[in-house]
Order: sequence, then C-alpha cells, then structure tokens
Amino acid sequence: MNAMNRLPNILVVGTGDTKCEELQFMASVIREAGGLPVMMDVSILGDPPYAPEYSRHDIAEAAGTSITAIAASGDENSAMALMAKGAATLARTLHDAGQADGVIILGGSMGTDLALDVAAALPLGVPKFVVSTIAYSHLLPPERIAPDLMMILWAGGLYGLNGICRSVLSQACGAVVGAARFGTRPDKDRPLIGMTSLGSSCLKYMKYLKPELERRGYDVAVFHATGMGGRAFEAIAAQNGFTAVFDFCIQEVSNHHHGTVVTSGPDRLENAGRAGIPQLVAPGAVDMVDLPAWQALPAAFADRPYHAHNRLLGSVTTSPEGRREIARIIGGKLADTSAEVAFILPLKGIQEWDKPEEPLHEPEALDAFIDEMRRAVPPSVSLHEIDSHINAPEFSAMALAIFDDWIARGVIPGGRP
Repeated sequence: MNAMNRLPNILVVGTGDTKCEELQFMASVIREAGGLPVMMDVSILGDPPYAPEYSRHDIAEAAGTSITAIAASGDENSAMALMAKGAATLARTLHDAGQADGVIILGGSMGTDLALDVAAALPLGVPKFVVSTIAYSHLLPPERIAPDLMMILWAGGLYGLNGICRSVLSQACGAVVGAARFGTRPDKDRPLIGMTSLGSSCLKYMKYLKPELERRGYDVAVFHATGMGGRAFEAIAAQNGFTAVFDFCIQEVSNHHHGTVVTSGPDRLENAGRAGIPQLVAPGAVDMVDLPAWQALPAAFADRPYHAHNRLLGSVTTSPEGRREIARIIGGKLADTSAEVAFILPLKGIQEWDKPEEPLHEPEALDAFIDEMRRAVPPSVSLHEIDSHINAPEFSAMALAIFDDWIARGVIPGGRP
C-alpha cells in the first residue's frame, strides 16, 4: 500500500445547475478526507452558482463543438451524448497530464449514461466511483462498465440533500479519496496472461496452469466468467492488455445468445482477436446457460436438466441442436483475428457436471456439439482434439505444450518453456 506524497486530485463530475448542493457537499467531504476536488460541470442549459475548474463550455470544446450547438442538437439524449464525449476526452487528457488521480461522478439515468463513458476512458487502476440512482440495475449494459468501476446506489438522492443522501455521498467520497491515496496500480513487471474460468467446482484447469505459467515468468489473471467477469476480460483485451489469453470458459457466449441477464455483452470472444492477441480457446461450460436461481425457469428451458449452484445462480443445459448453433457462433467469432489461435476440443466433457452420474450428463448432446465444432472451426485456427475431459490433467498439459511452442517460436514475448 503506497500513500501518495501529495493530495490526490479528484474529478467531481455532475450537473452543477441542478445538483449544486450535492456536488458542493461532495467537494467538502473530499477536502476533509485529504483530497483536492476538481469540479467538472456537465450542465447543458445553465451555469452553476459556483465557478468550476472545468465549465460546461470546456466540456463542449473538448467534444469539438460549443455548448450552444449542444443545447440545440435536437433532444436531451443527443445533447448528453455530446457532453459525455467531451467529459470523457477531457478526463483522459487531465489524467495523462497528471492532473486527475481519481474521478467521482454523480447522476440519475442521464448522469449515469455520461459516467460510464468517463469511467471507460480512464486506464485500469485509476479510481472510478459512480454515485447513481440506477446503480446495479439491468439498465446498465455490461459492455459499457469499466473493469474496475465502483458504484453505490444514490438512495434518497433524486432531489436535494437529506440524511440518507449525505451518508451515501460521504461514503463514496471517502472511498474514492482512499483509493486514490492508497490503491495499487496494476504492475507491468511481467507479461500478463488473461484466463477465464468458473468456480473450481465446475472447471479446474487453472489450478494447474496458473503456477506453471507463473514459473515461466508470466503474471496470470483468472476471470470469473459469470457475466461481469467476462466483461472485464473483454474490456482489458480490447485495450490490448494481455500478452496472450487462455479463454477456456466461454459460457457467456451461450448466455448472451439465449438472452439471460448473466451476460458479458455481444462481443464476448471477440476483442482479443481484434486486438491481435494470441488466443488459446476451449469450450468450457458452453453447453450450459446460467440463469438467476431466484426466478422461475423460463418456459423454453422447463424440460432441460437443471443444476442449482447456489441461491443466486442456476444452470440448464442446451439441446443438441442448440449446441450445434452455439458451435457455429463460436466459429464465426474465432475467424475475426490477426493473431495465432488454437482451439482445444475435449472429447470427454467440458464441465464437471457433465460427467457420468452427474446431473448434466448428456453424451448425445456433447457428441452433437463436437461434430458441429469440427466443422465450425475456421481454417485459420489450429484445432487440437484431446480424448479427455476438460478437467483432466491431460487437457492442461496439452494447453501448456501449445503455449510452450508459441514461446519457442516467438509467437508471444517473454517466458521460458
């Protein structure tokens, strides 16, 4: 833990014309907590009764336009989108110049829309706190959420200060100052490998692969592929943040296709390829669809085998034809890459609960998936079949052998086979 030698600059973003009282309260808490508030006003129709460090005119200029033009853009949606562009651009400029160490953004649905763009513009490790009346809502598309975004529900905060509102705002301000002062940024001492998995009760390969990859000189980040974990993985890949990926749990592809809320967005399994990152891919758990366990099963899955993982999460399996459909989707996503891709296809199963005597064992459906996957893998991708289960040591050994070959051939930098 490294405290800053100076007071951190905290961007405080909000519409000062309508939320002056709240924003000024936040500024006072930030000062008391040991930070320097830097006010960024994103109002459209009027100026706040205080002088922000960055006015709505500065925001409009950063968006390449004027506040007059934004106000006359046609509707509140297009106007706020332009202000979001300007605020995100200016926030990144200030950060790169060493003038912004963290950001806290206040808003309802309009302000939250803008906040997501501002947070996404800042690098991983920069504290980002959103105080929102729609925090944790399904209104927030996962593909717009920064990997390290922090949120708190702005309870009782629709209009004006009150006891509840002060409590929420003070917690948020204390948190962002503390994170800016004491948070550790991701180090880049070792090349980073991104890996996806589920809990070890379902997928186990990371227990073997992580220490082996670390022994070869790599840092390994394992992402819990239950929607938001896959989103963080994709966001970092899109920023070219990985040296290579072991994307062995791609269940979120199936989740998104079937419309469940356990999604990481439509671009799952796409960003590493677009960024030119070498990919090792396997179909871990893609035979399942995750659903909220606290809701009734949708009618489409009522007759499918079901496994309740806990009180939050349950899984159903897809039909043989449904698995063929997912195989074709996977193949299409793998085709869009400029880097080396290897696809490992385990023939004995792709998650712990599909083993014999387990509740999701469906050998005919697995055979249908394997058959279709062999057709779907594009010619640009090397296909490696293995007569084992994905949780067997042989699967991990094959993955490591492919990776060692990449090291030897210079496909990826660093490391030692």
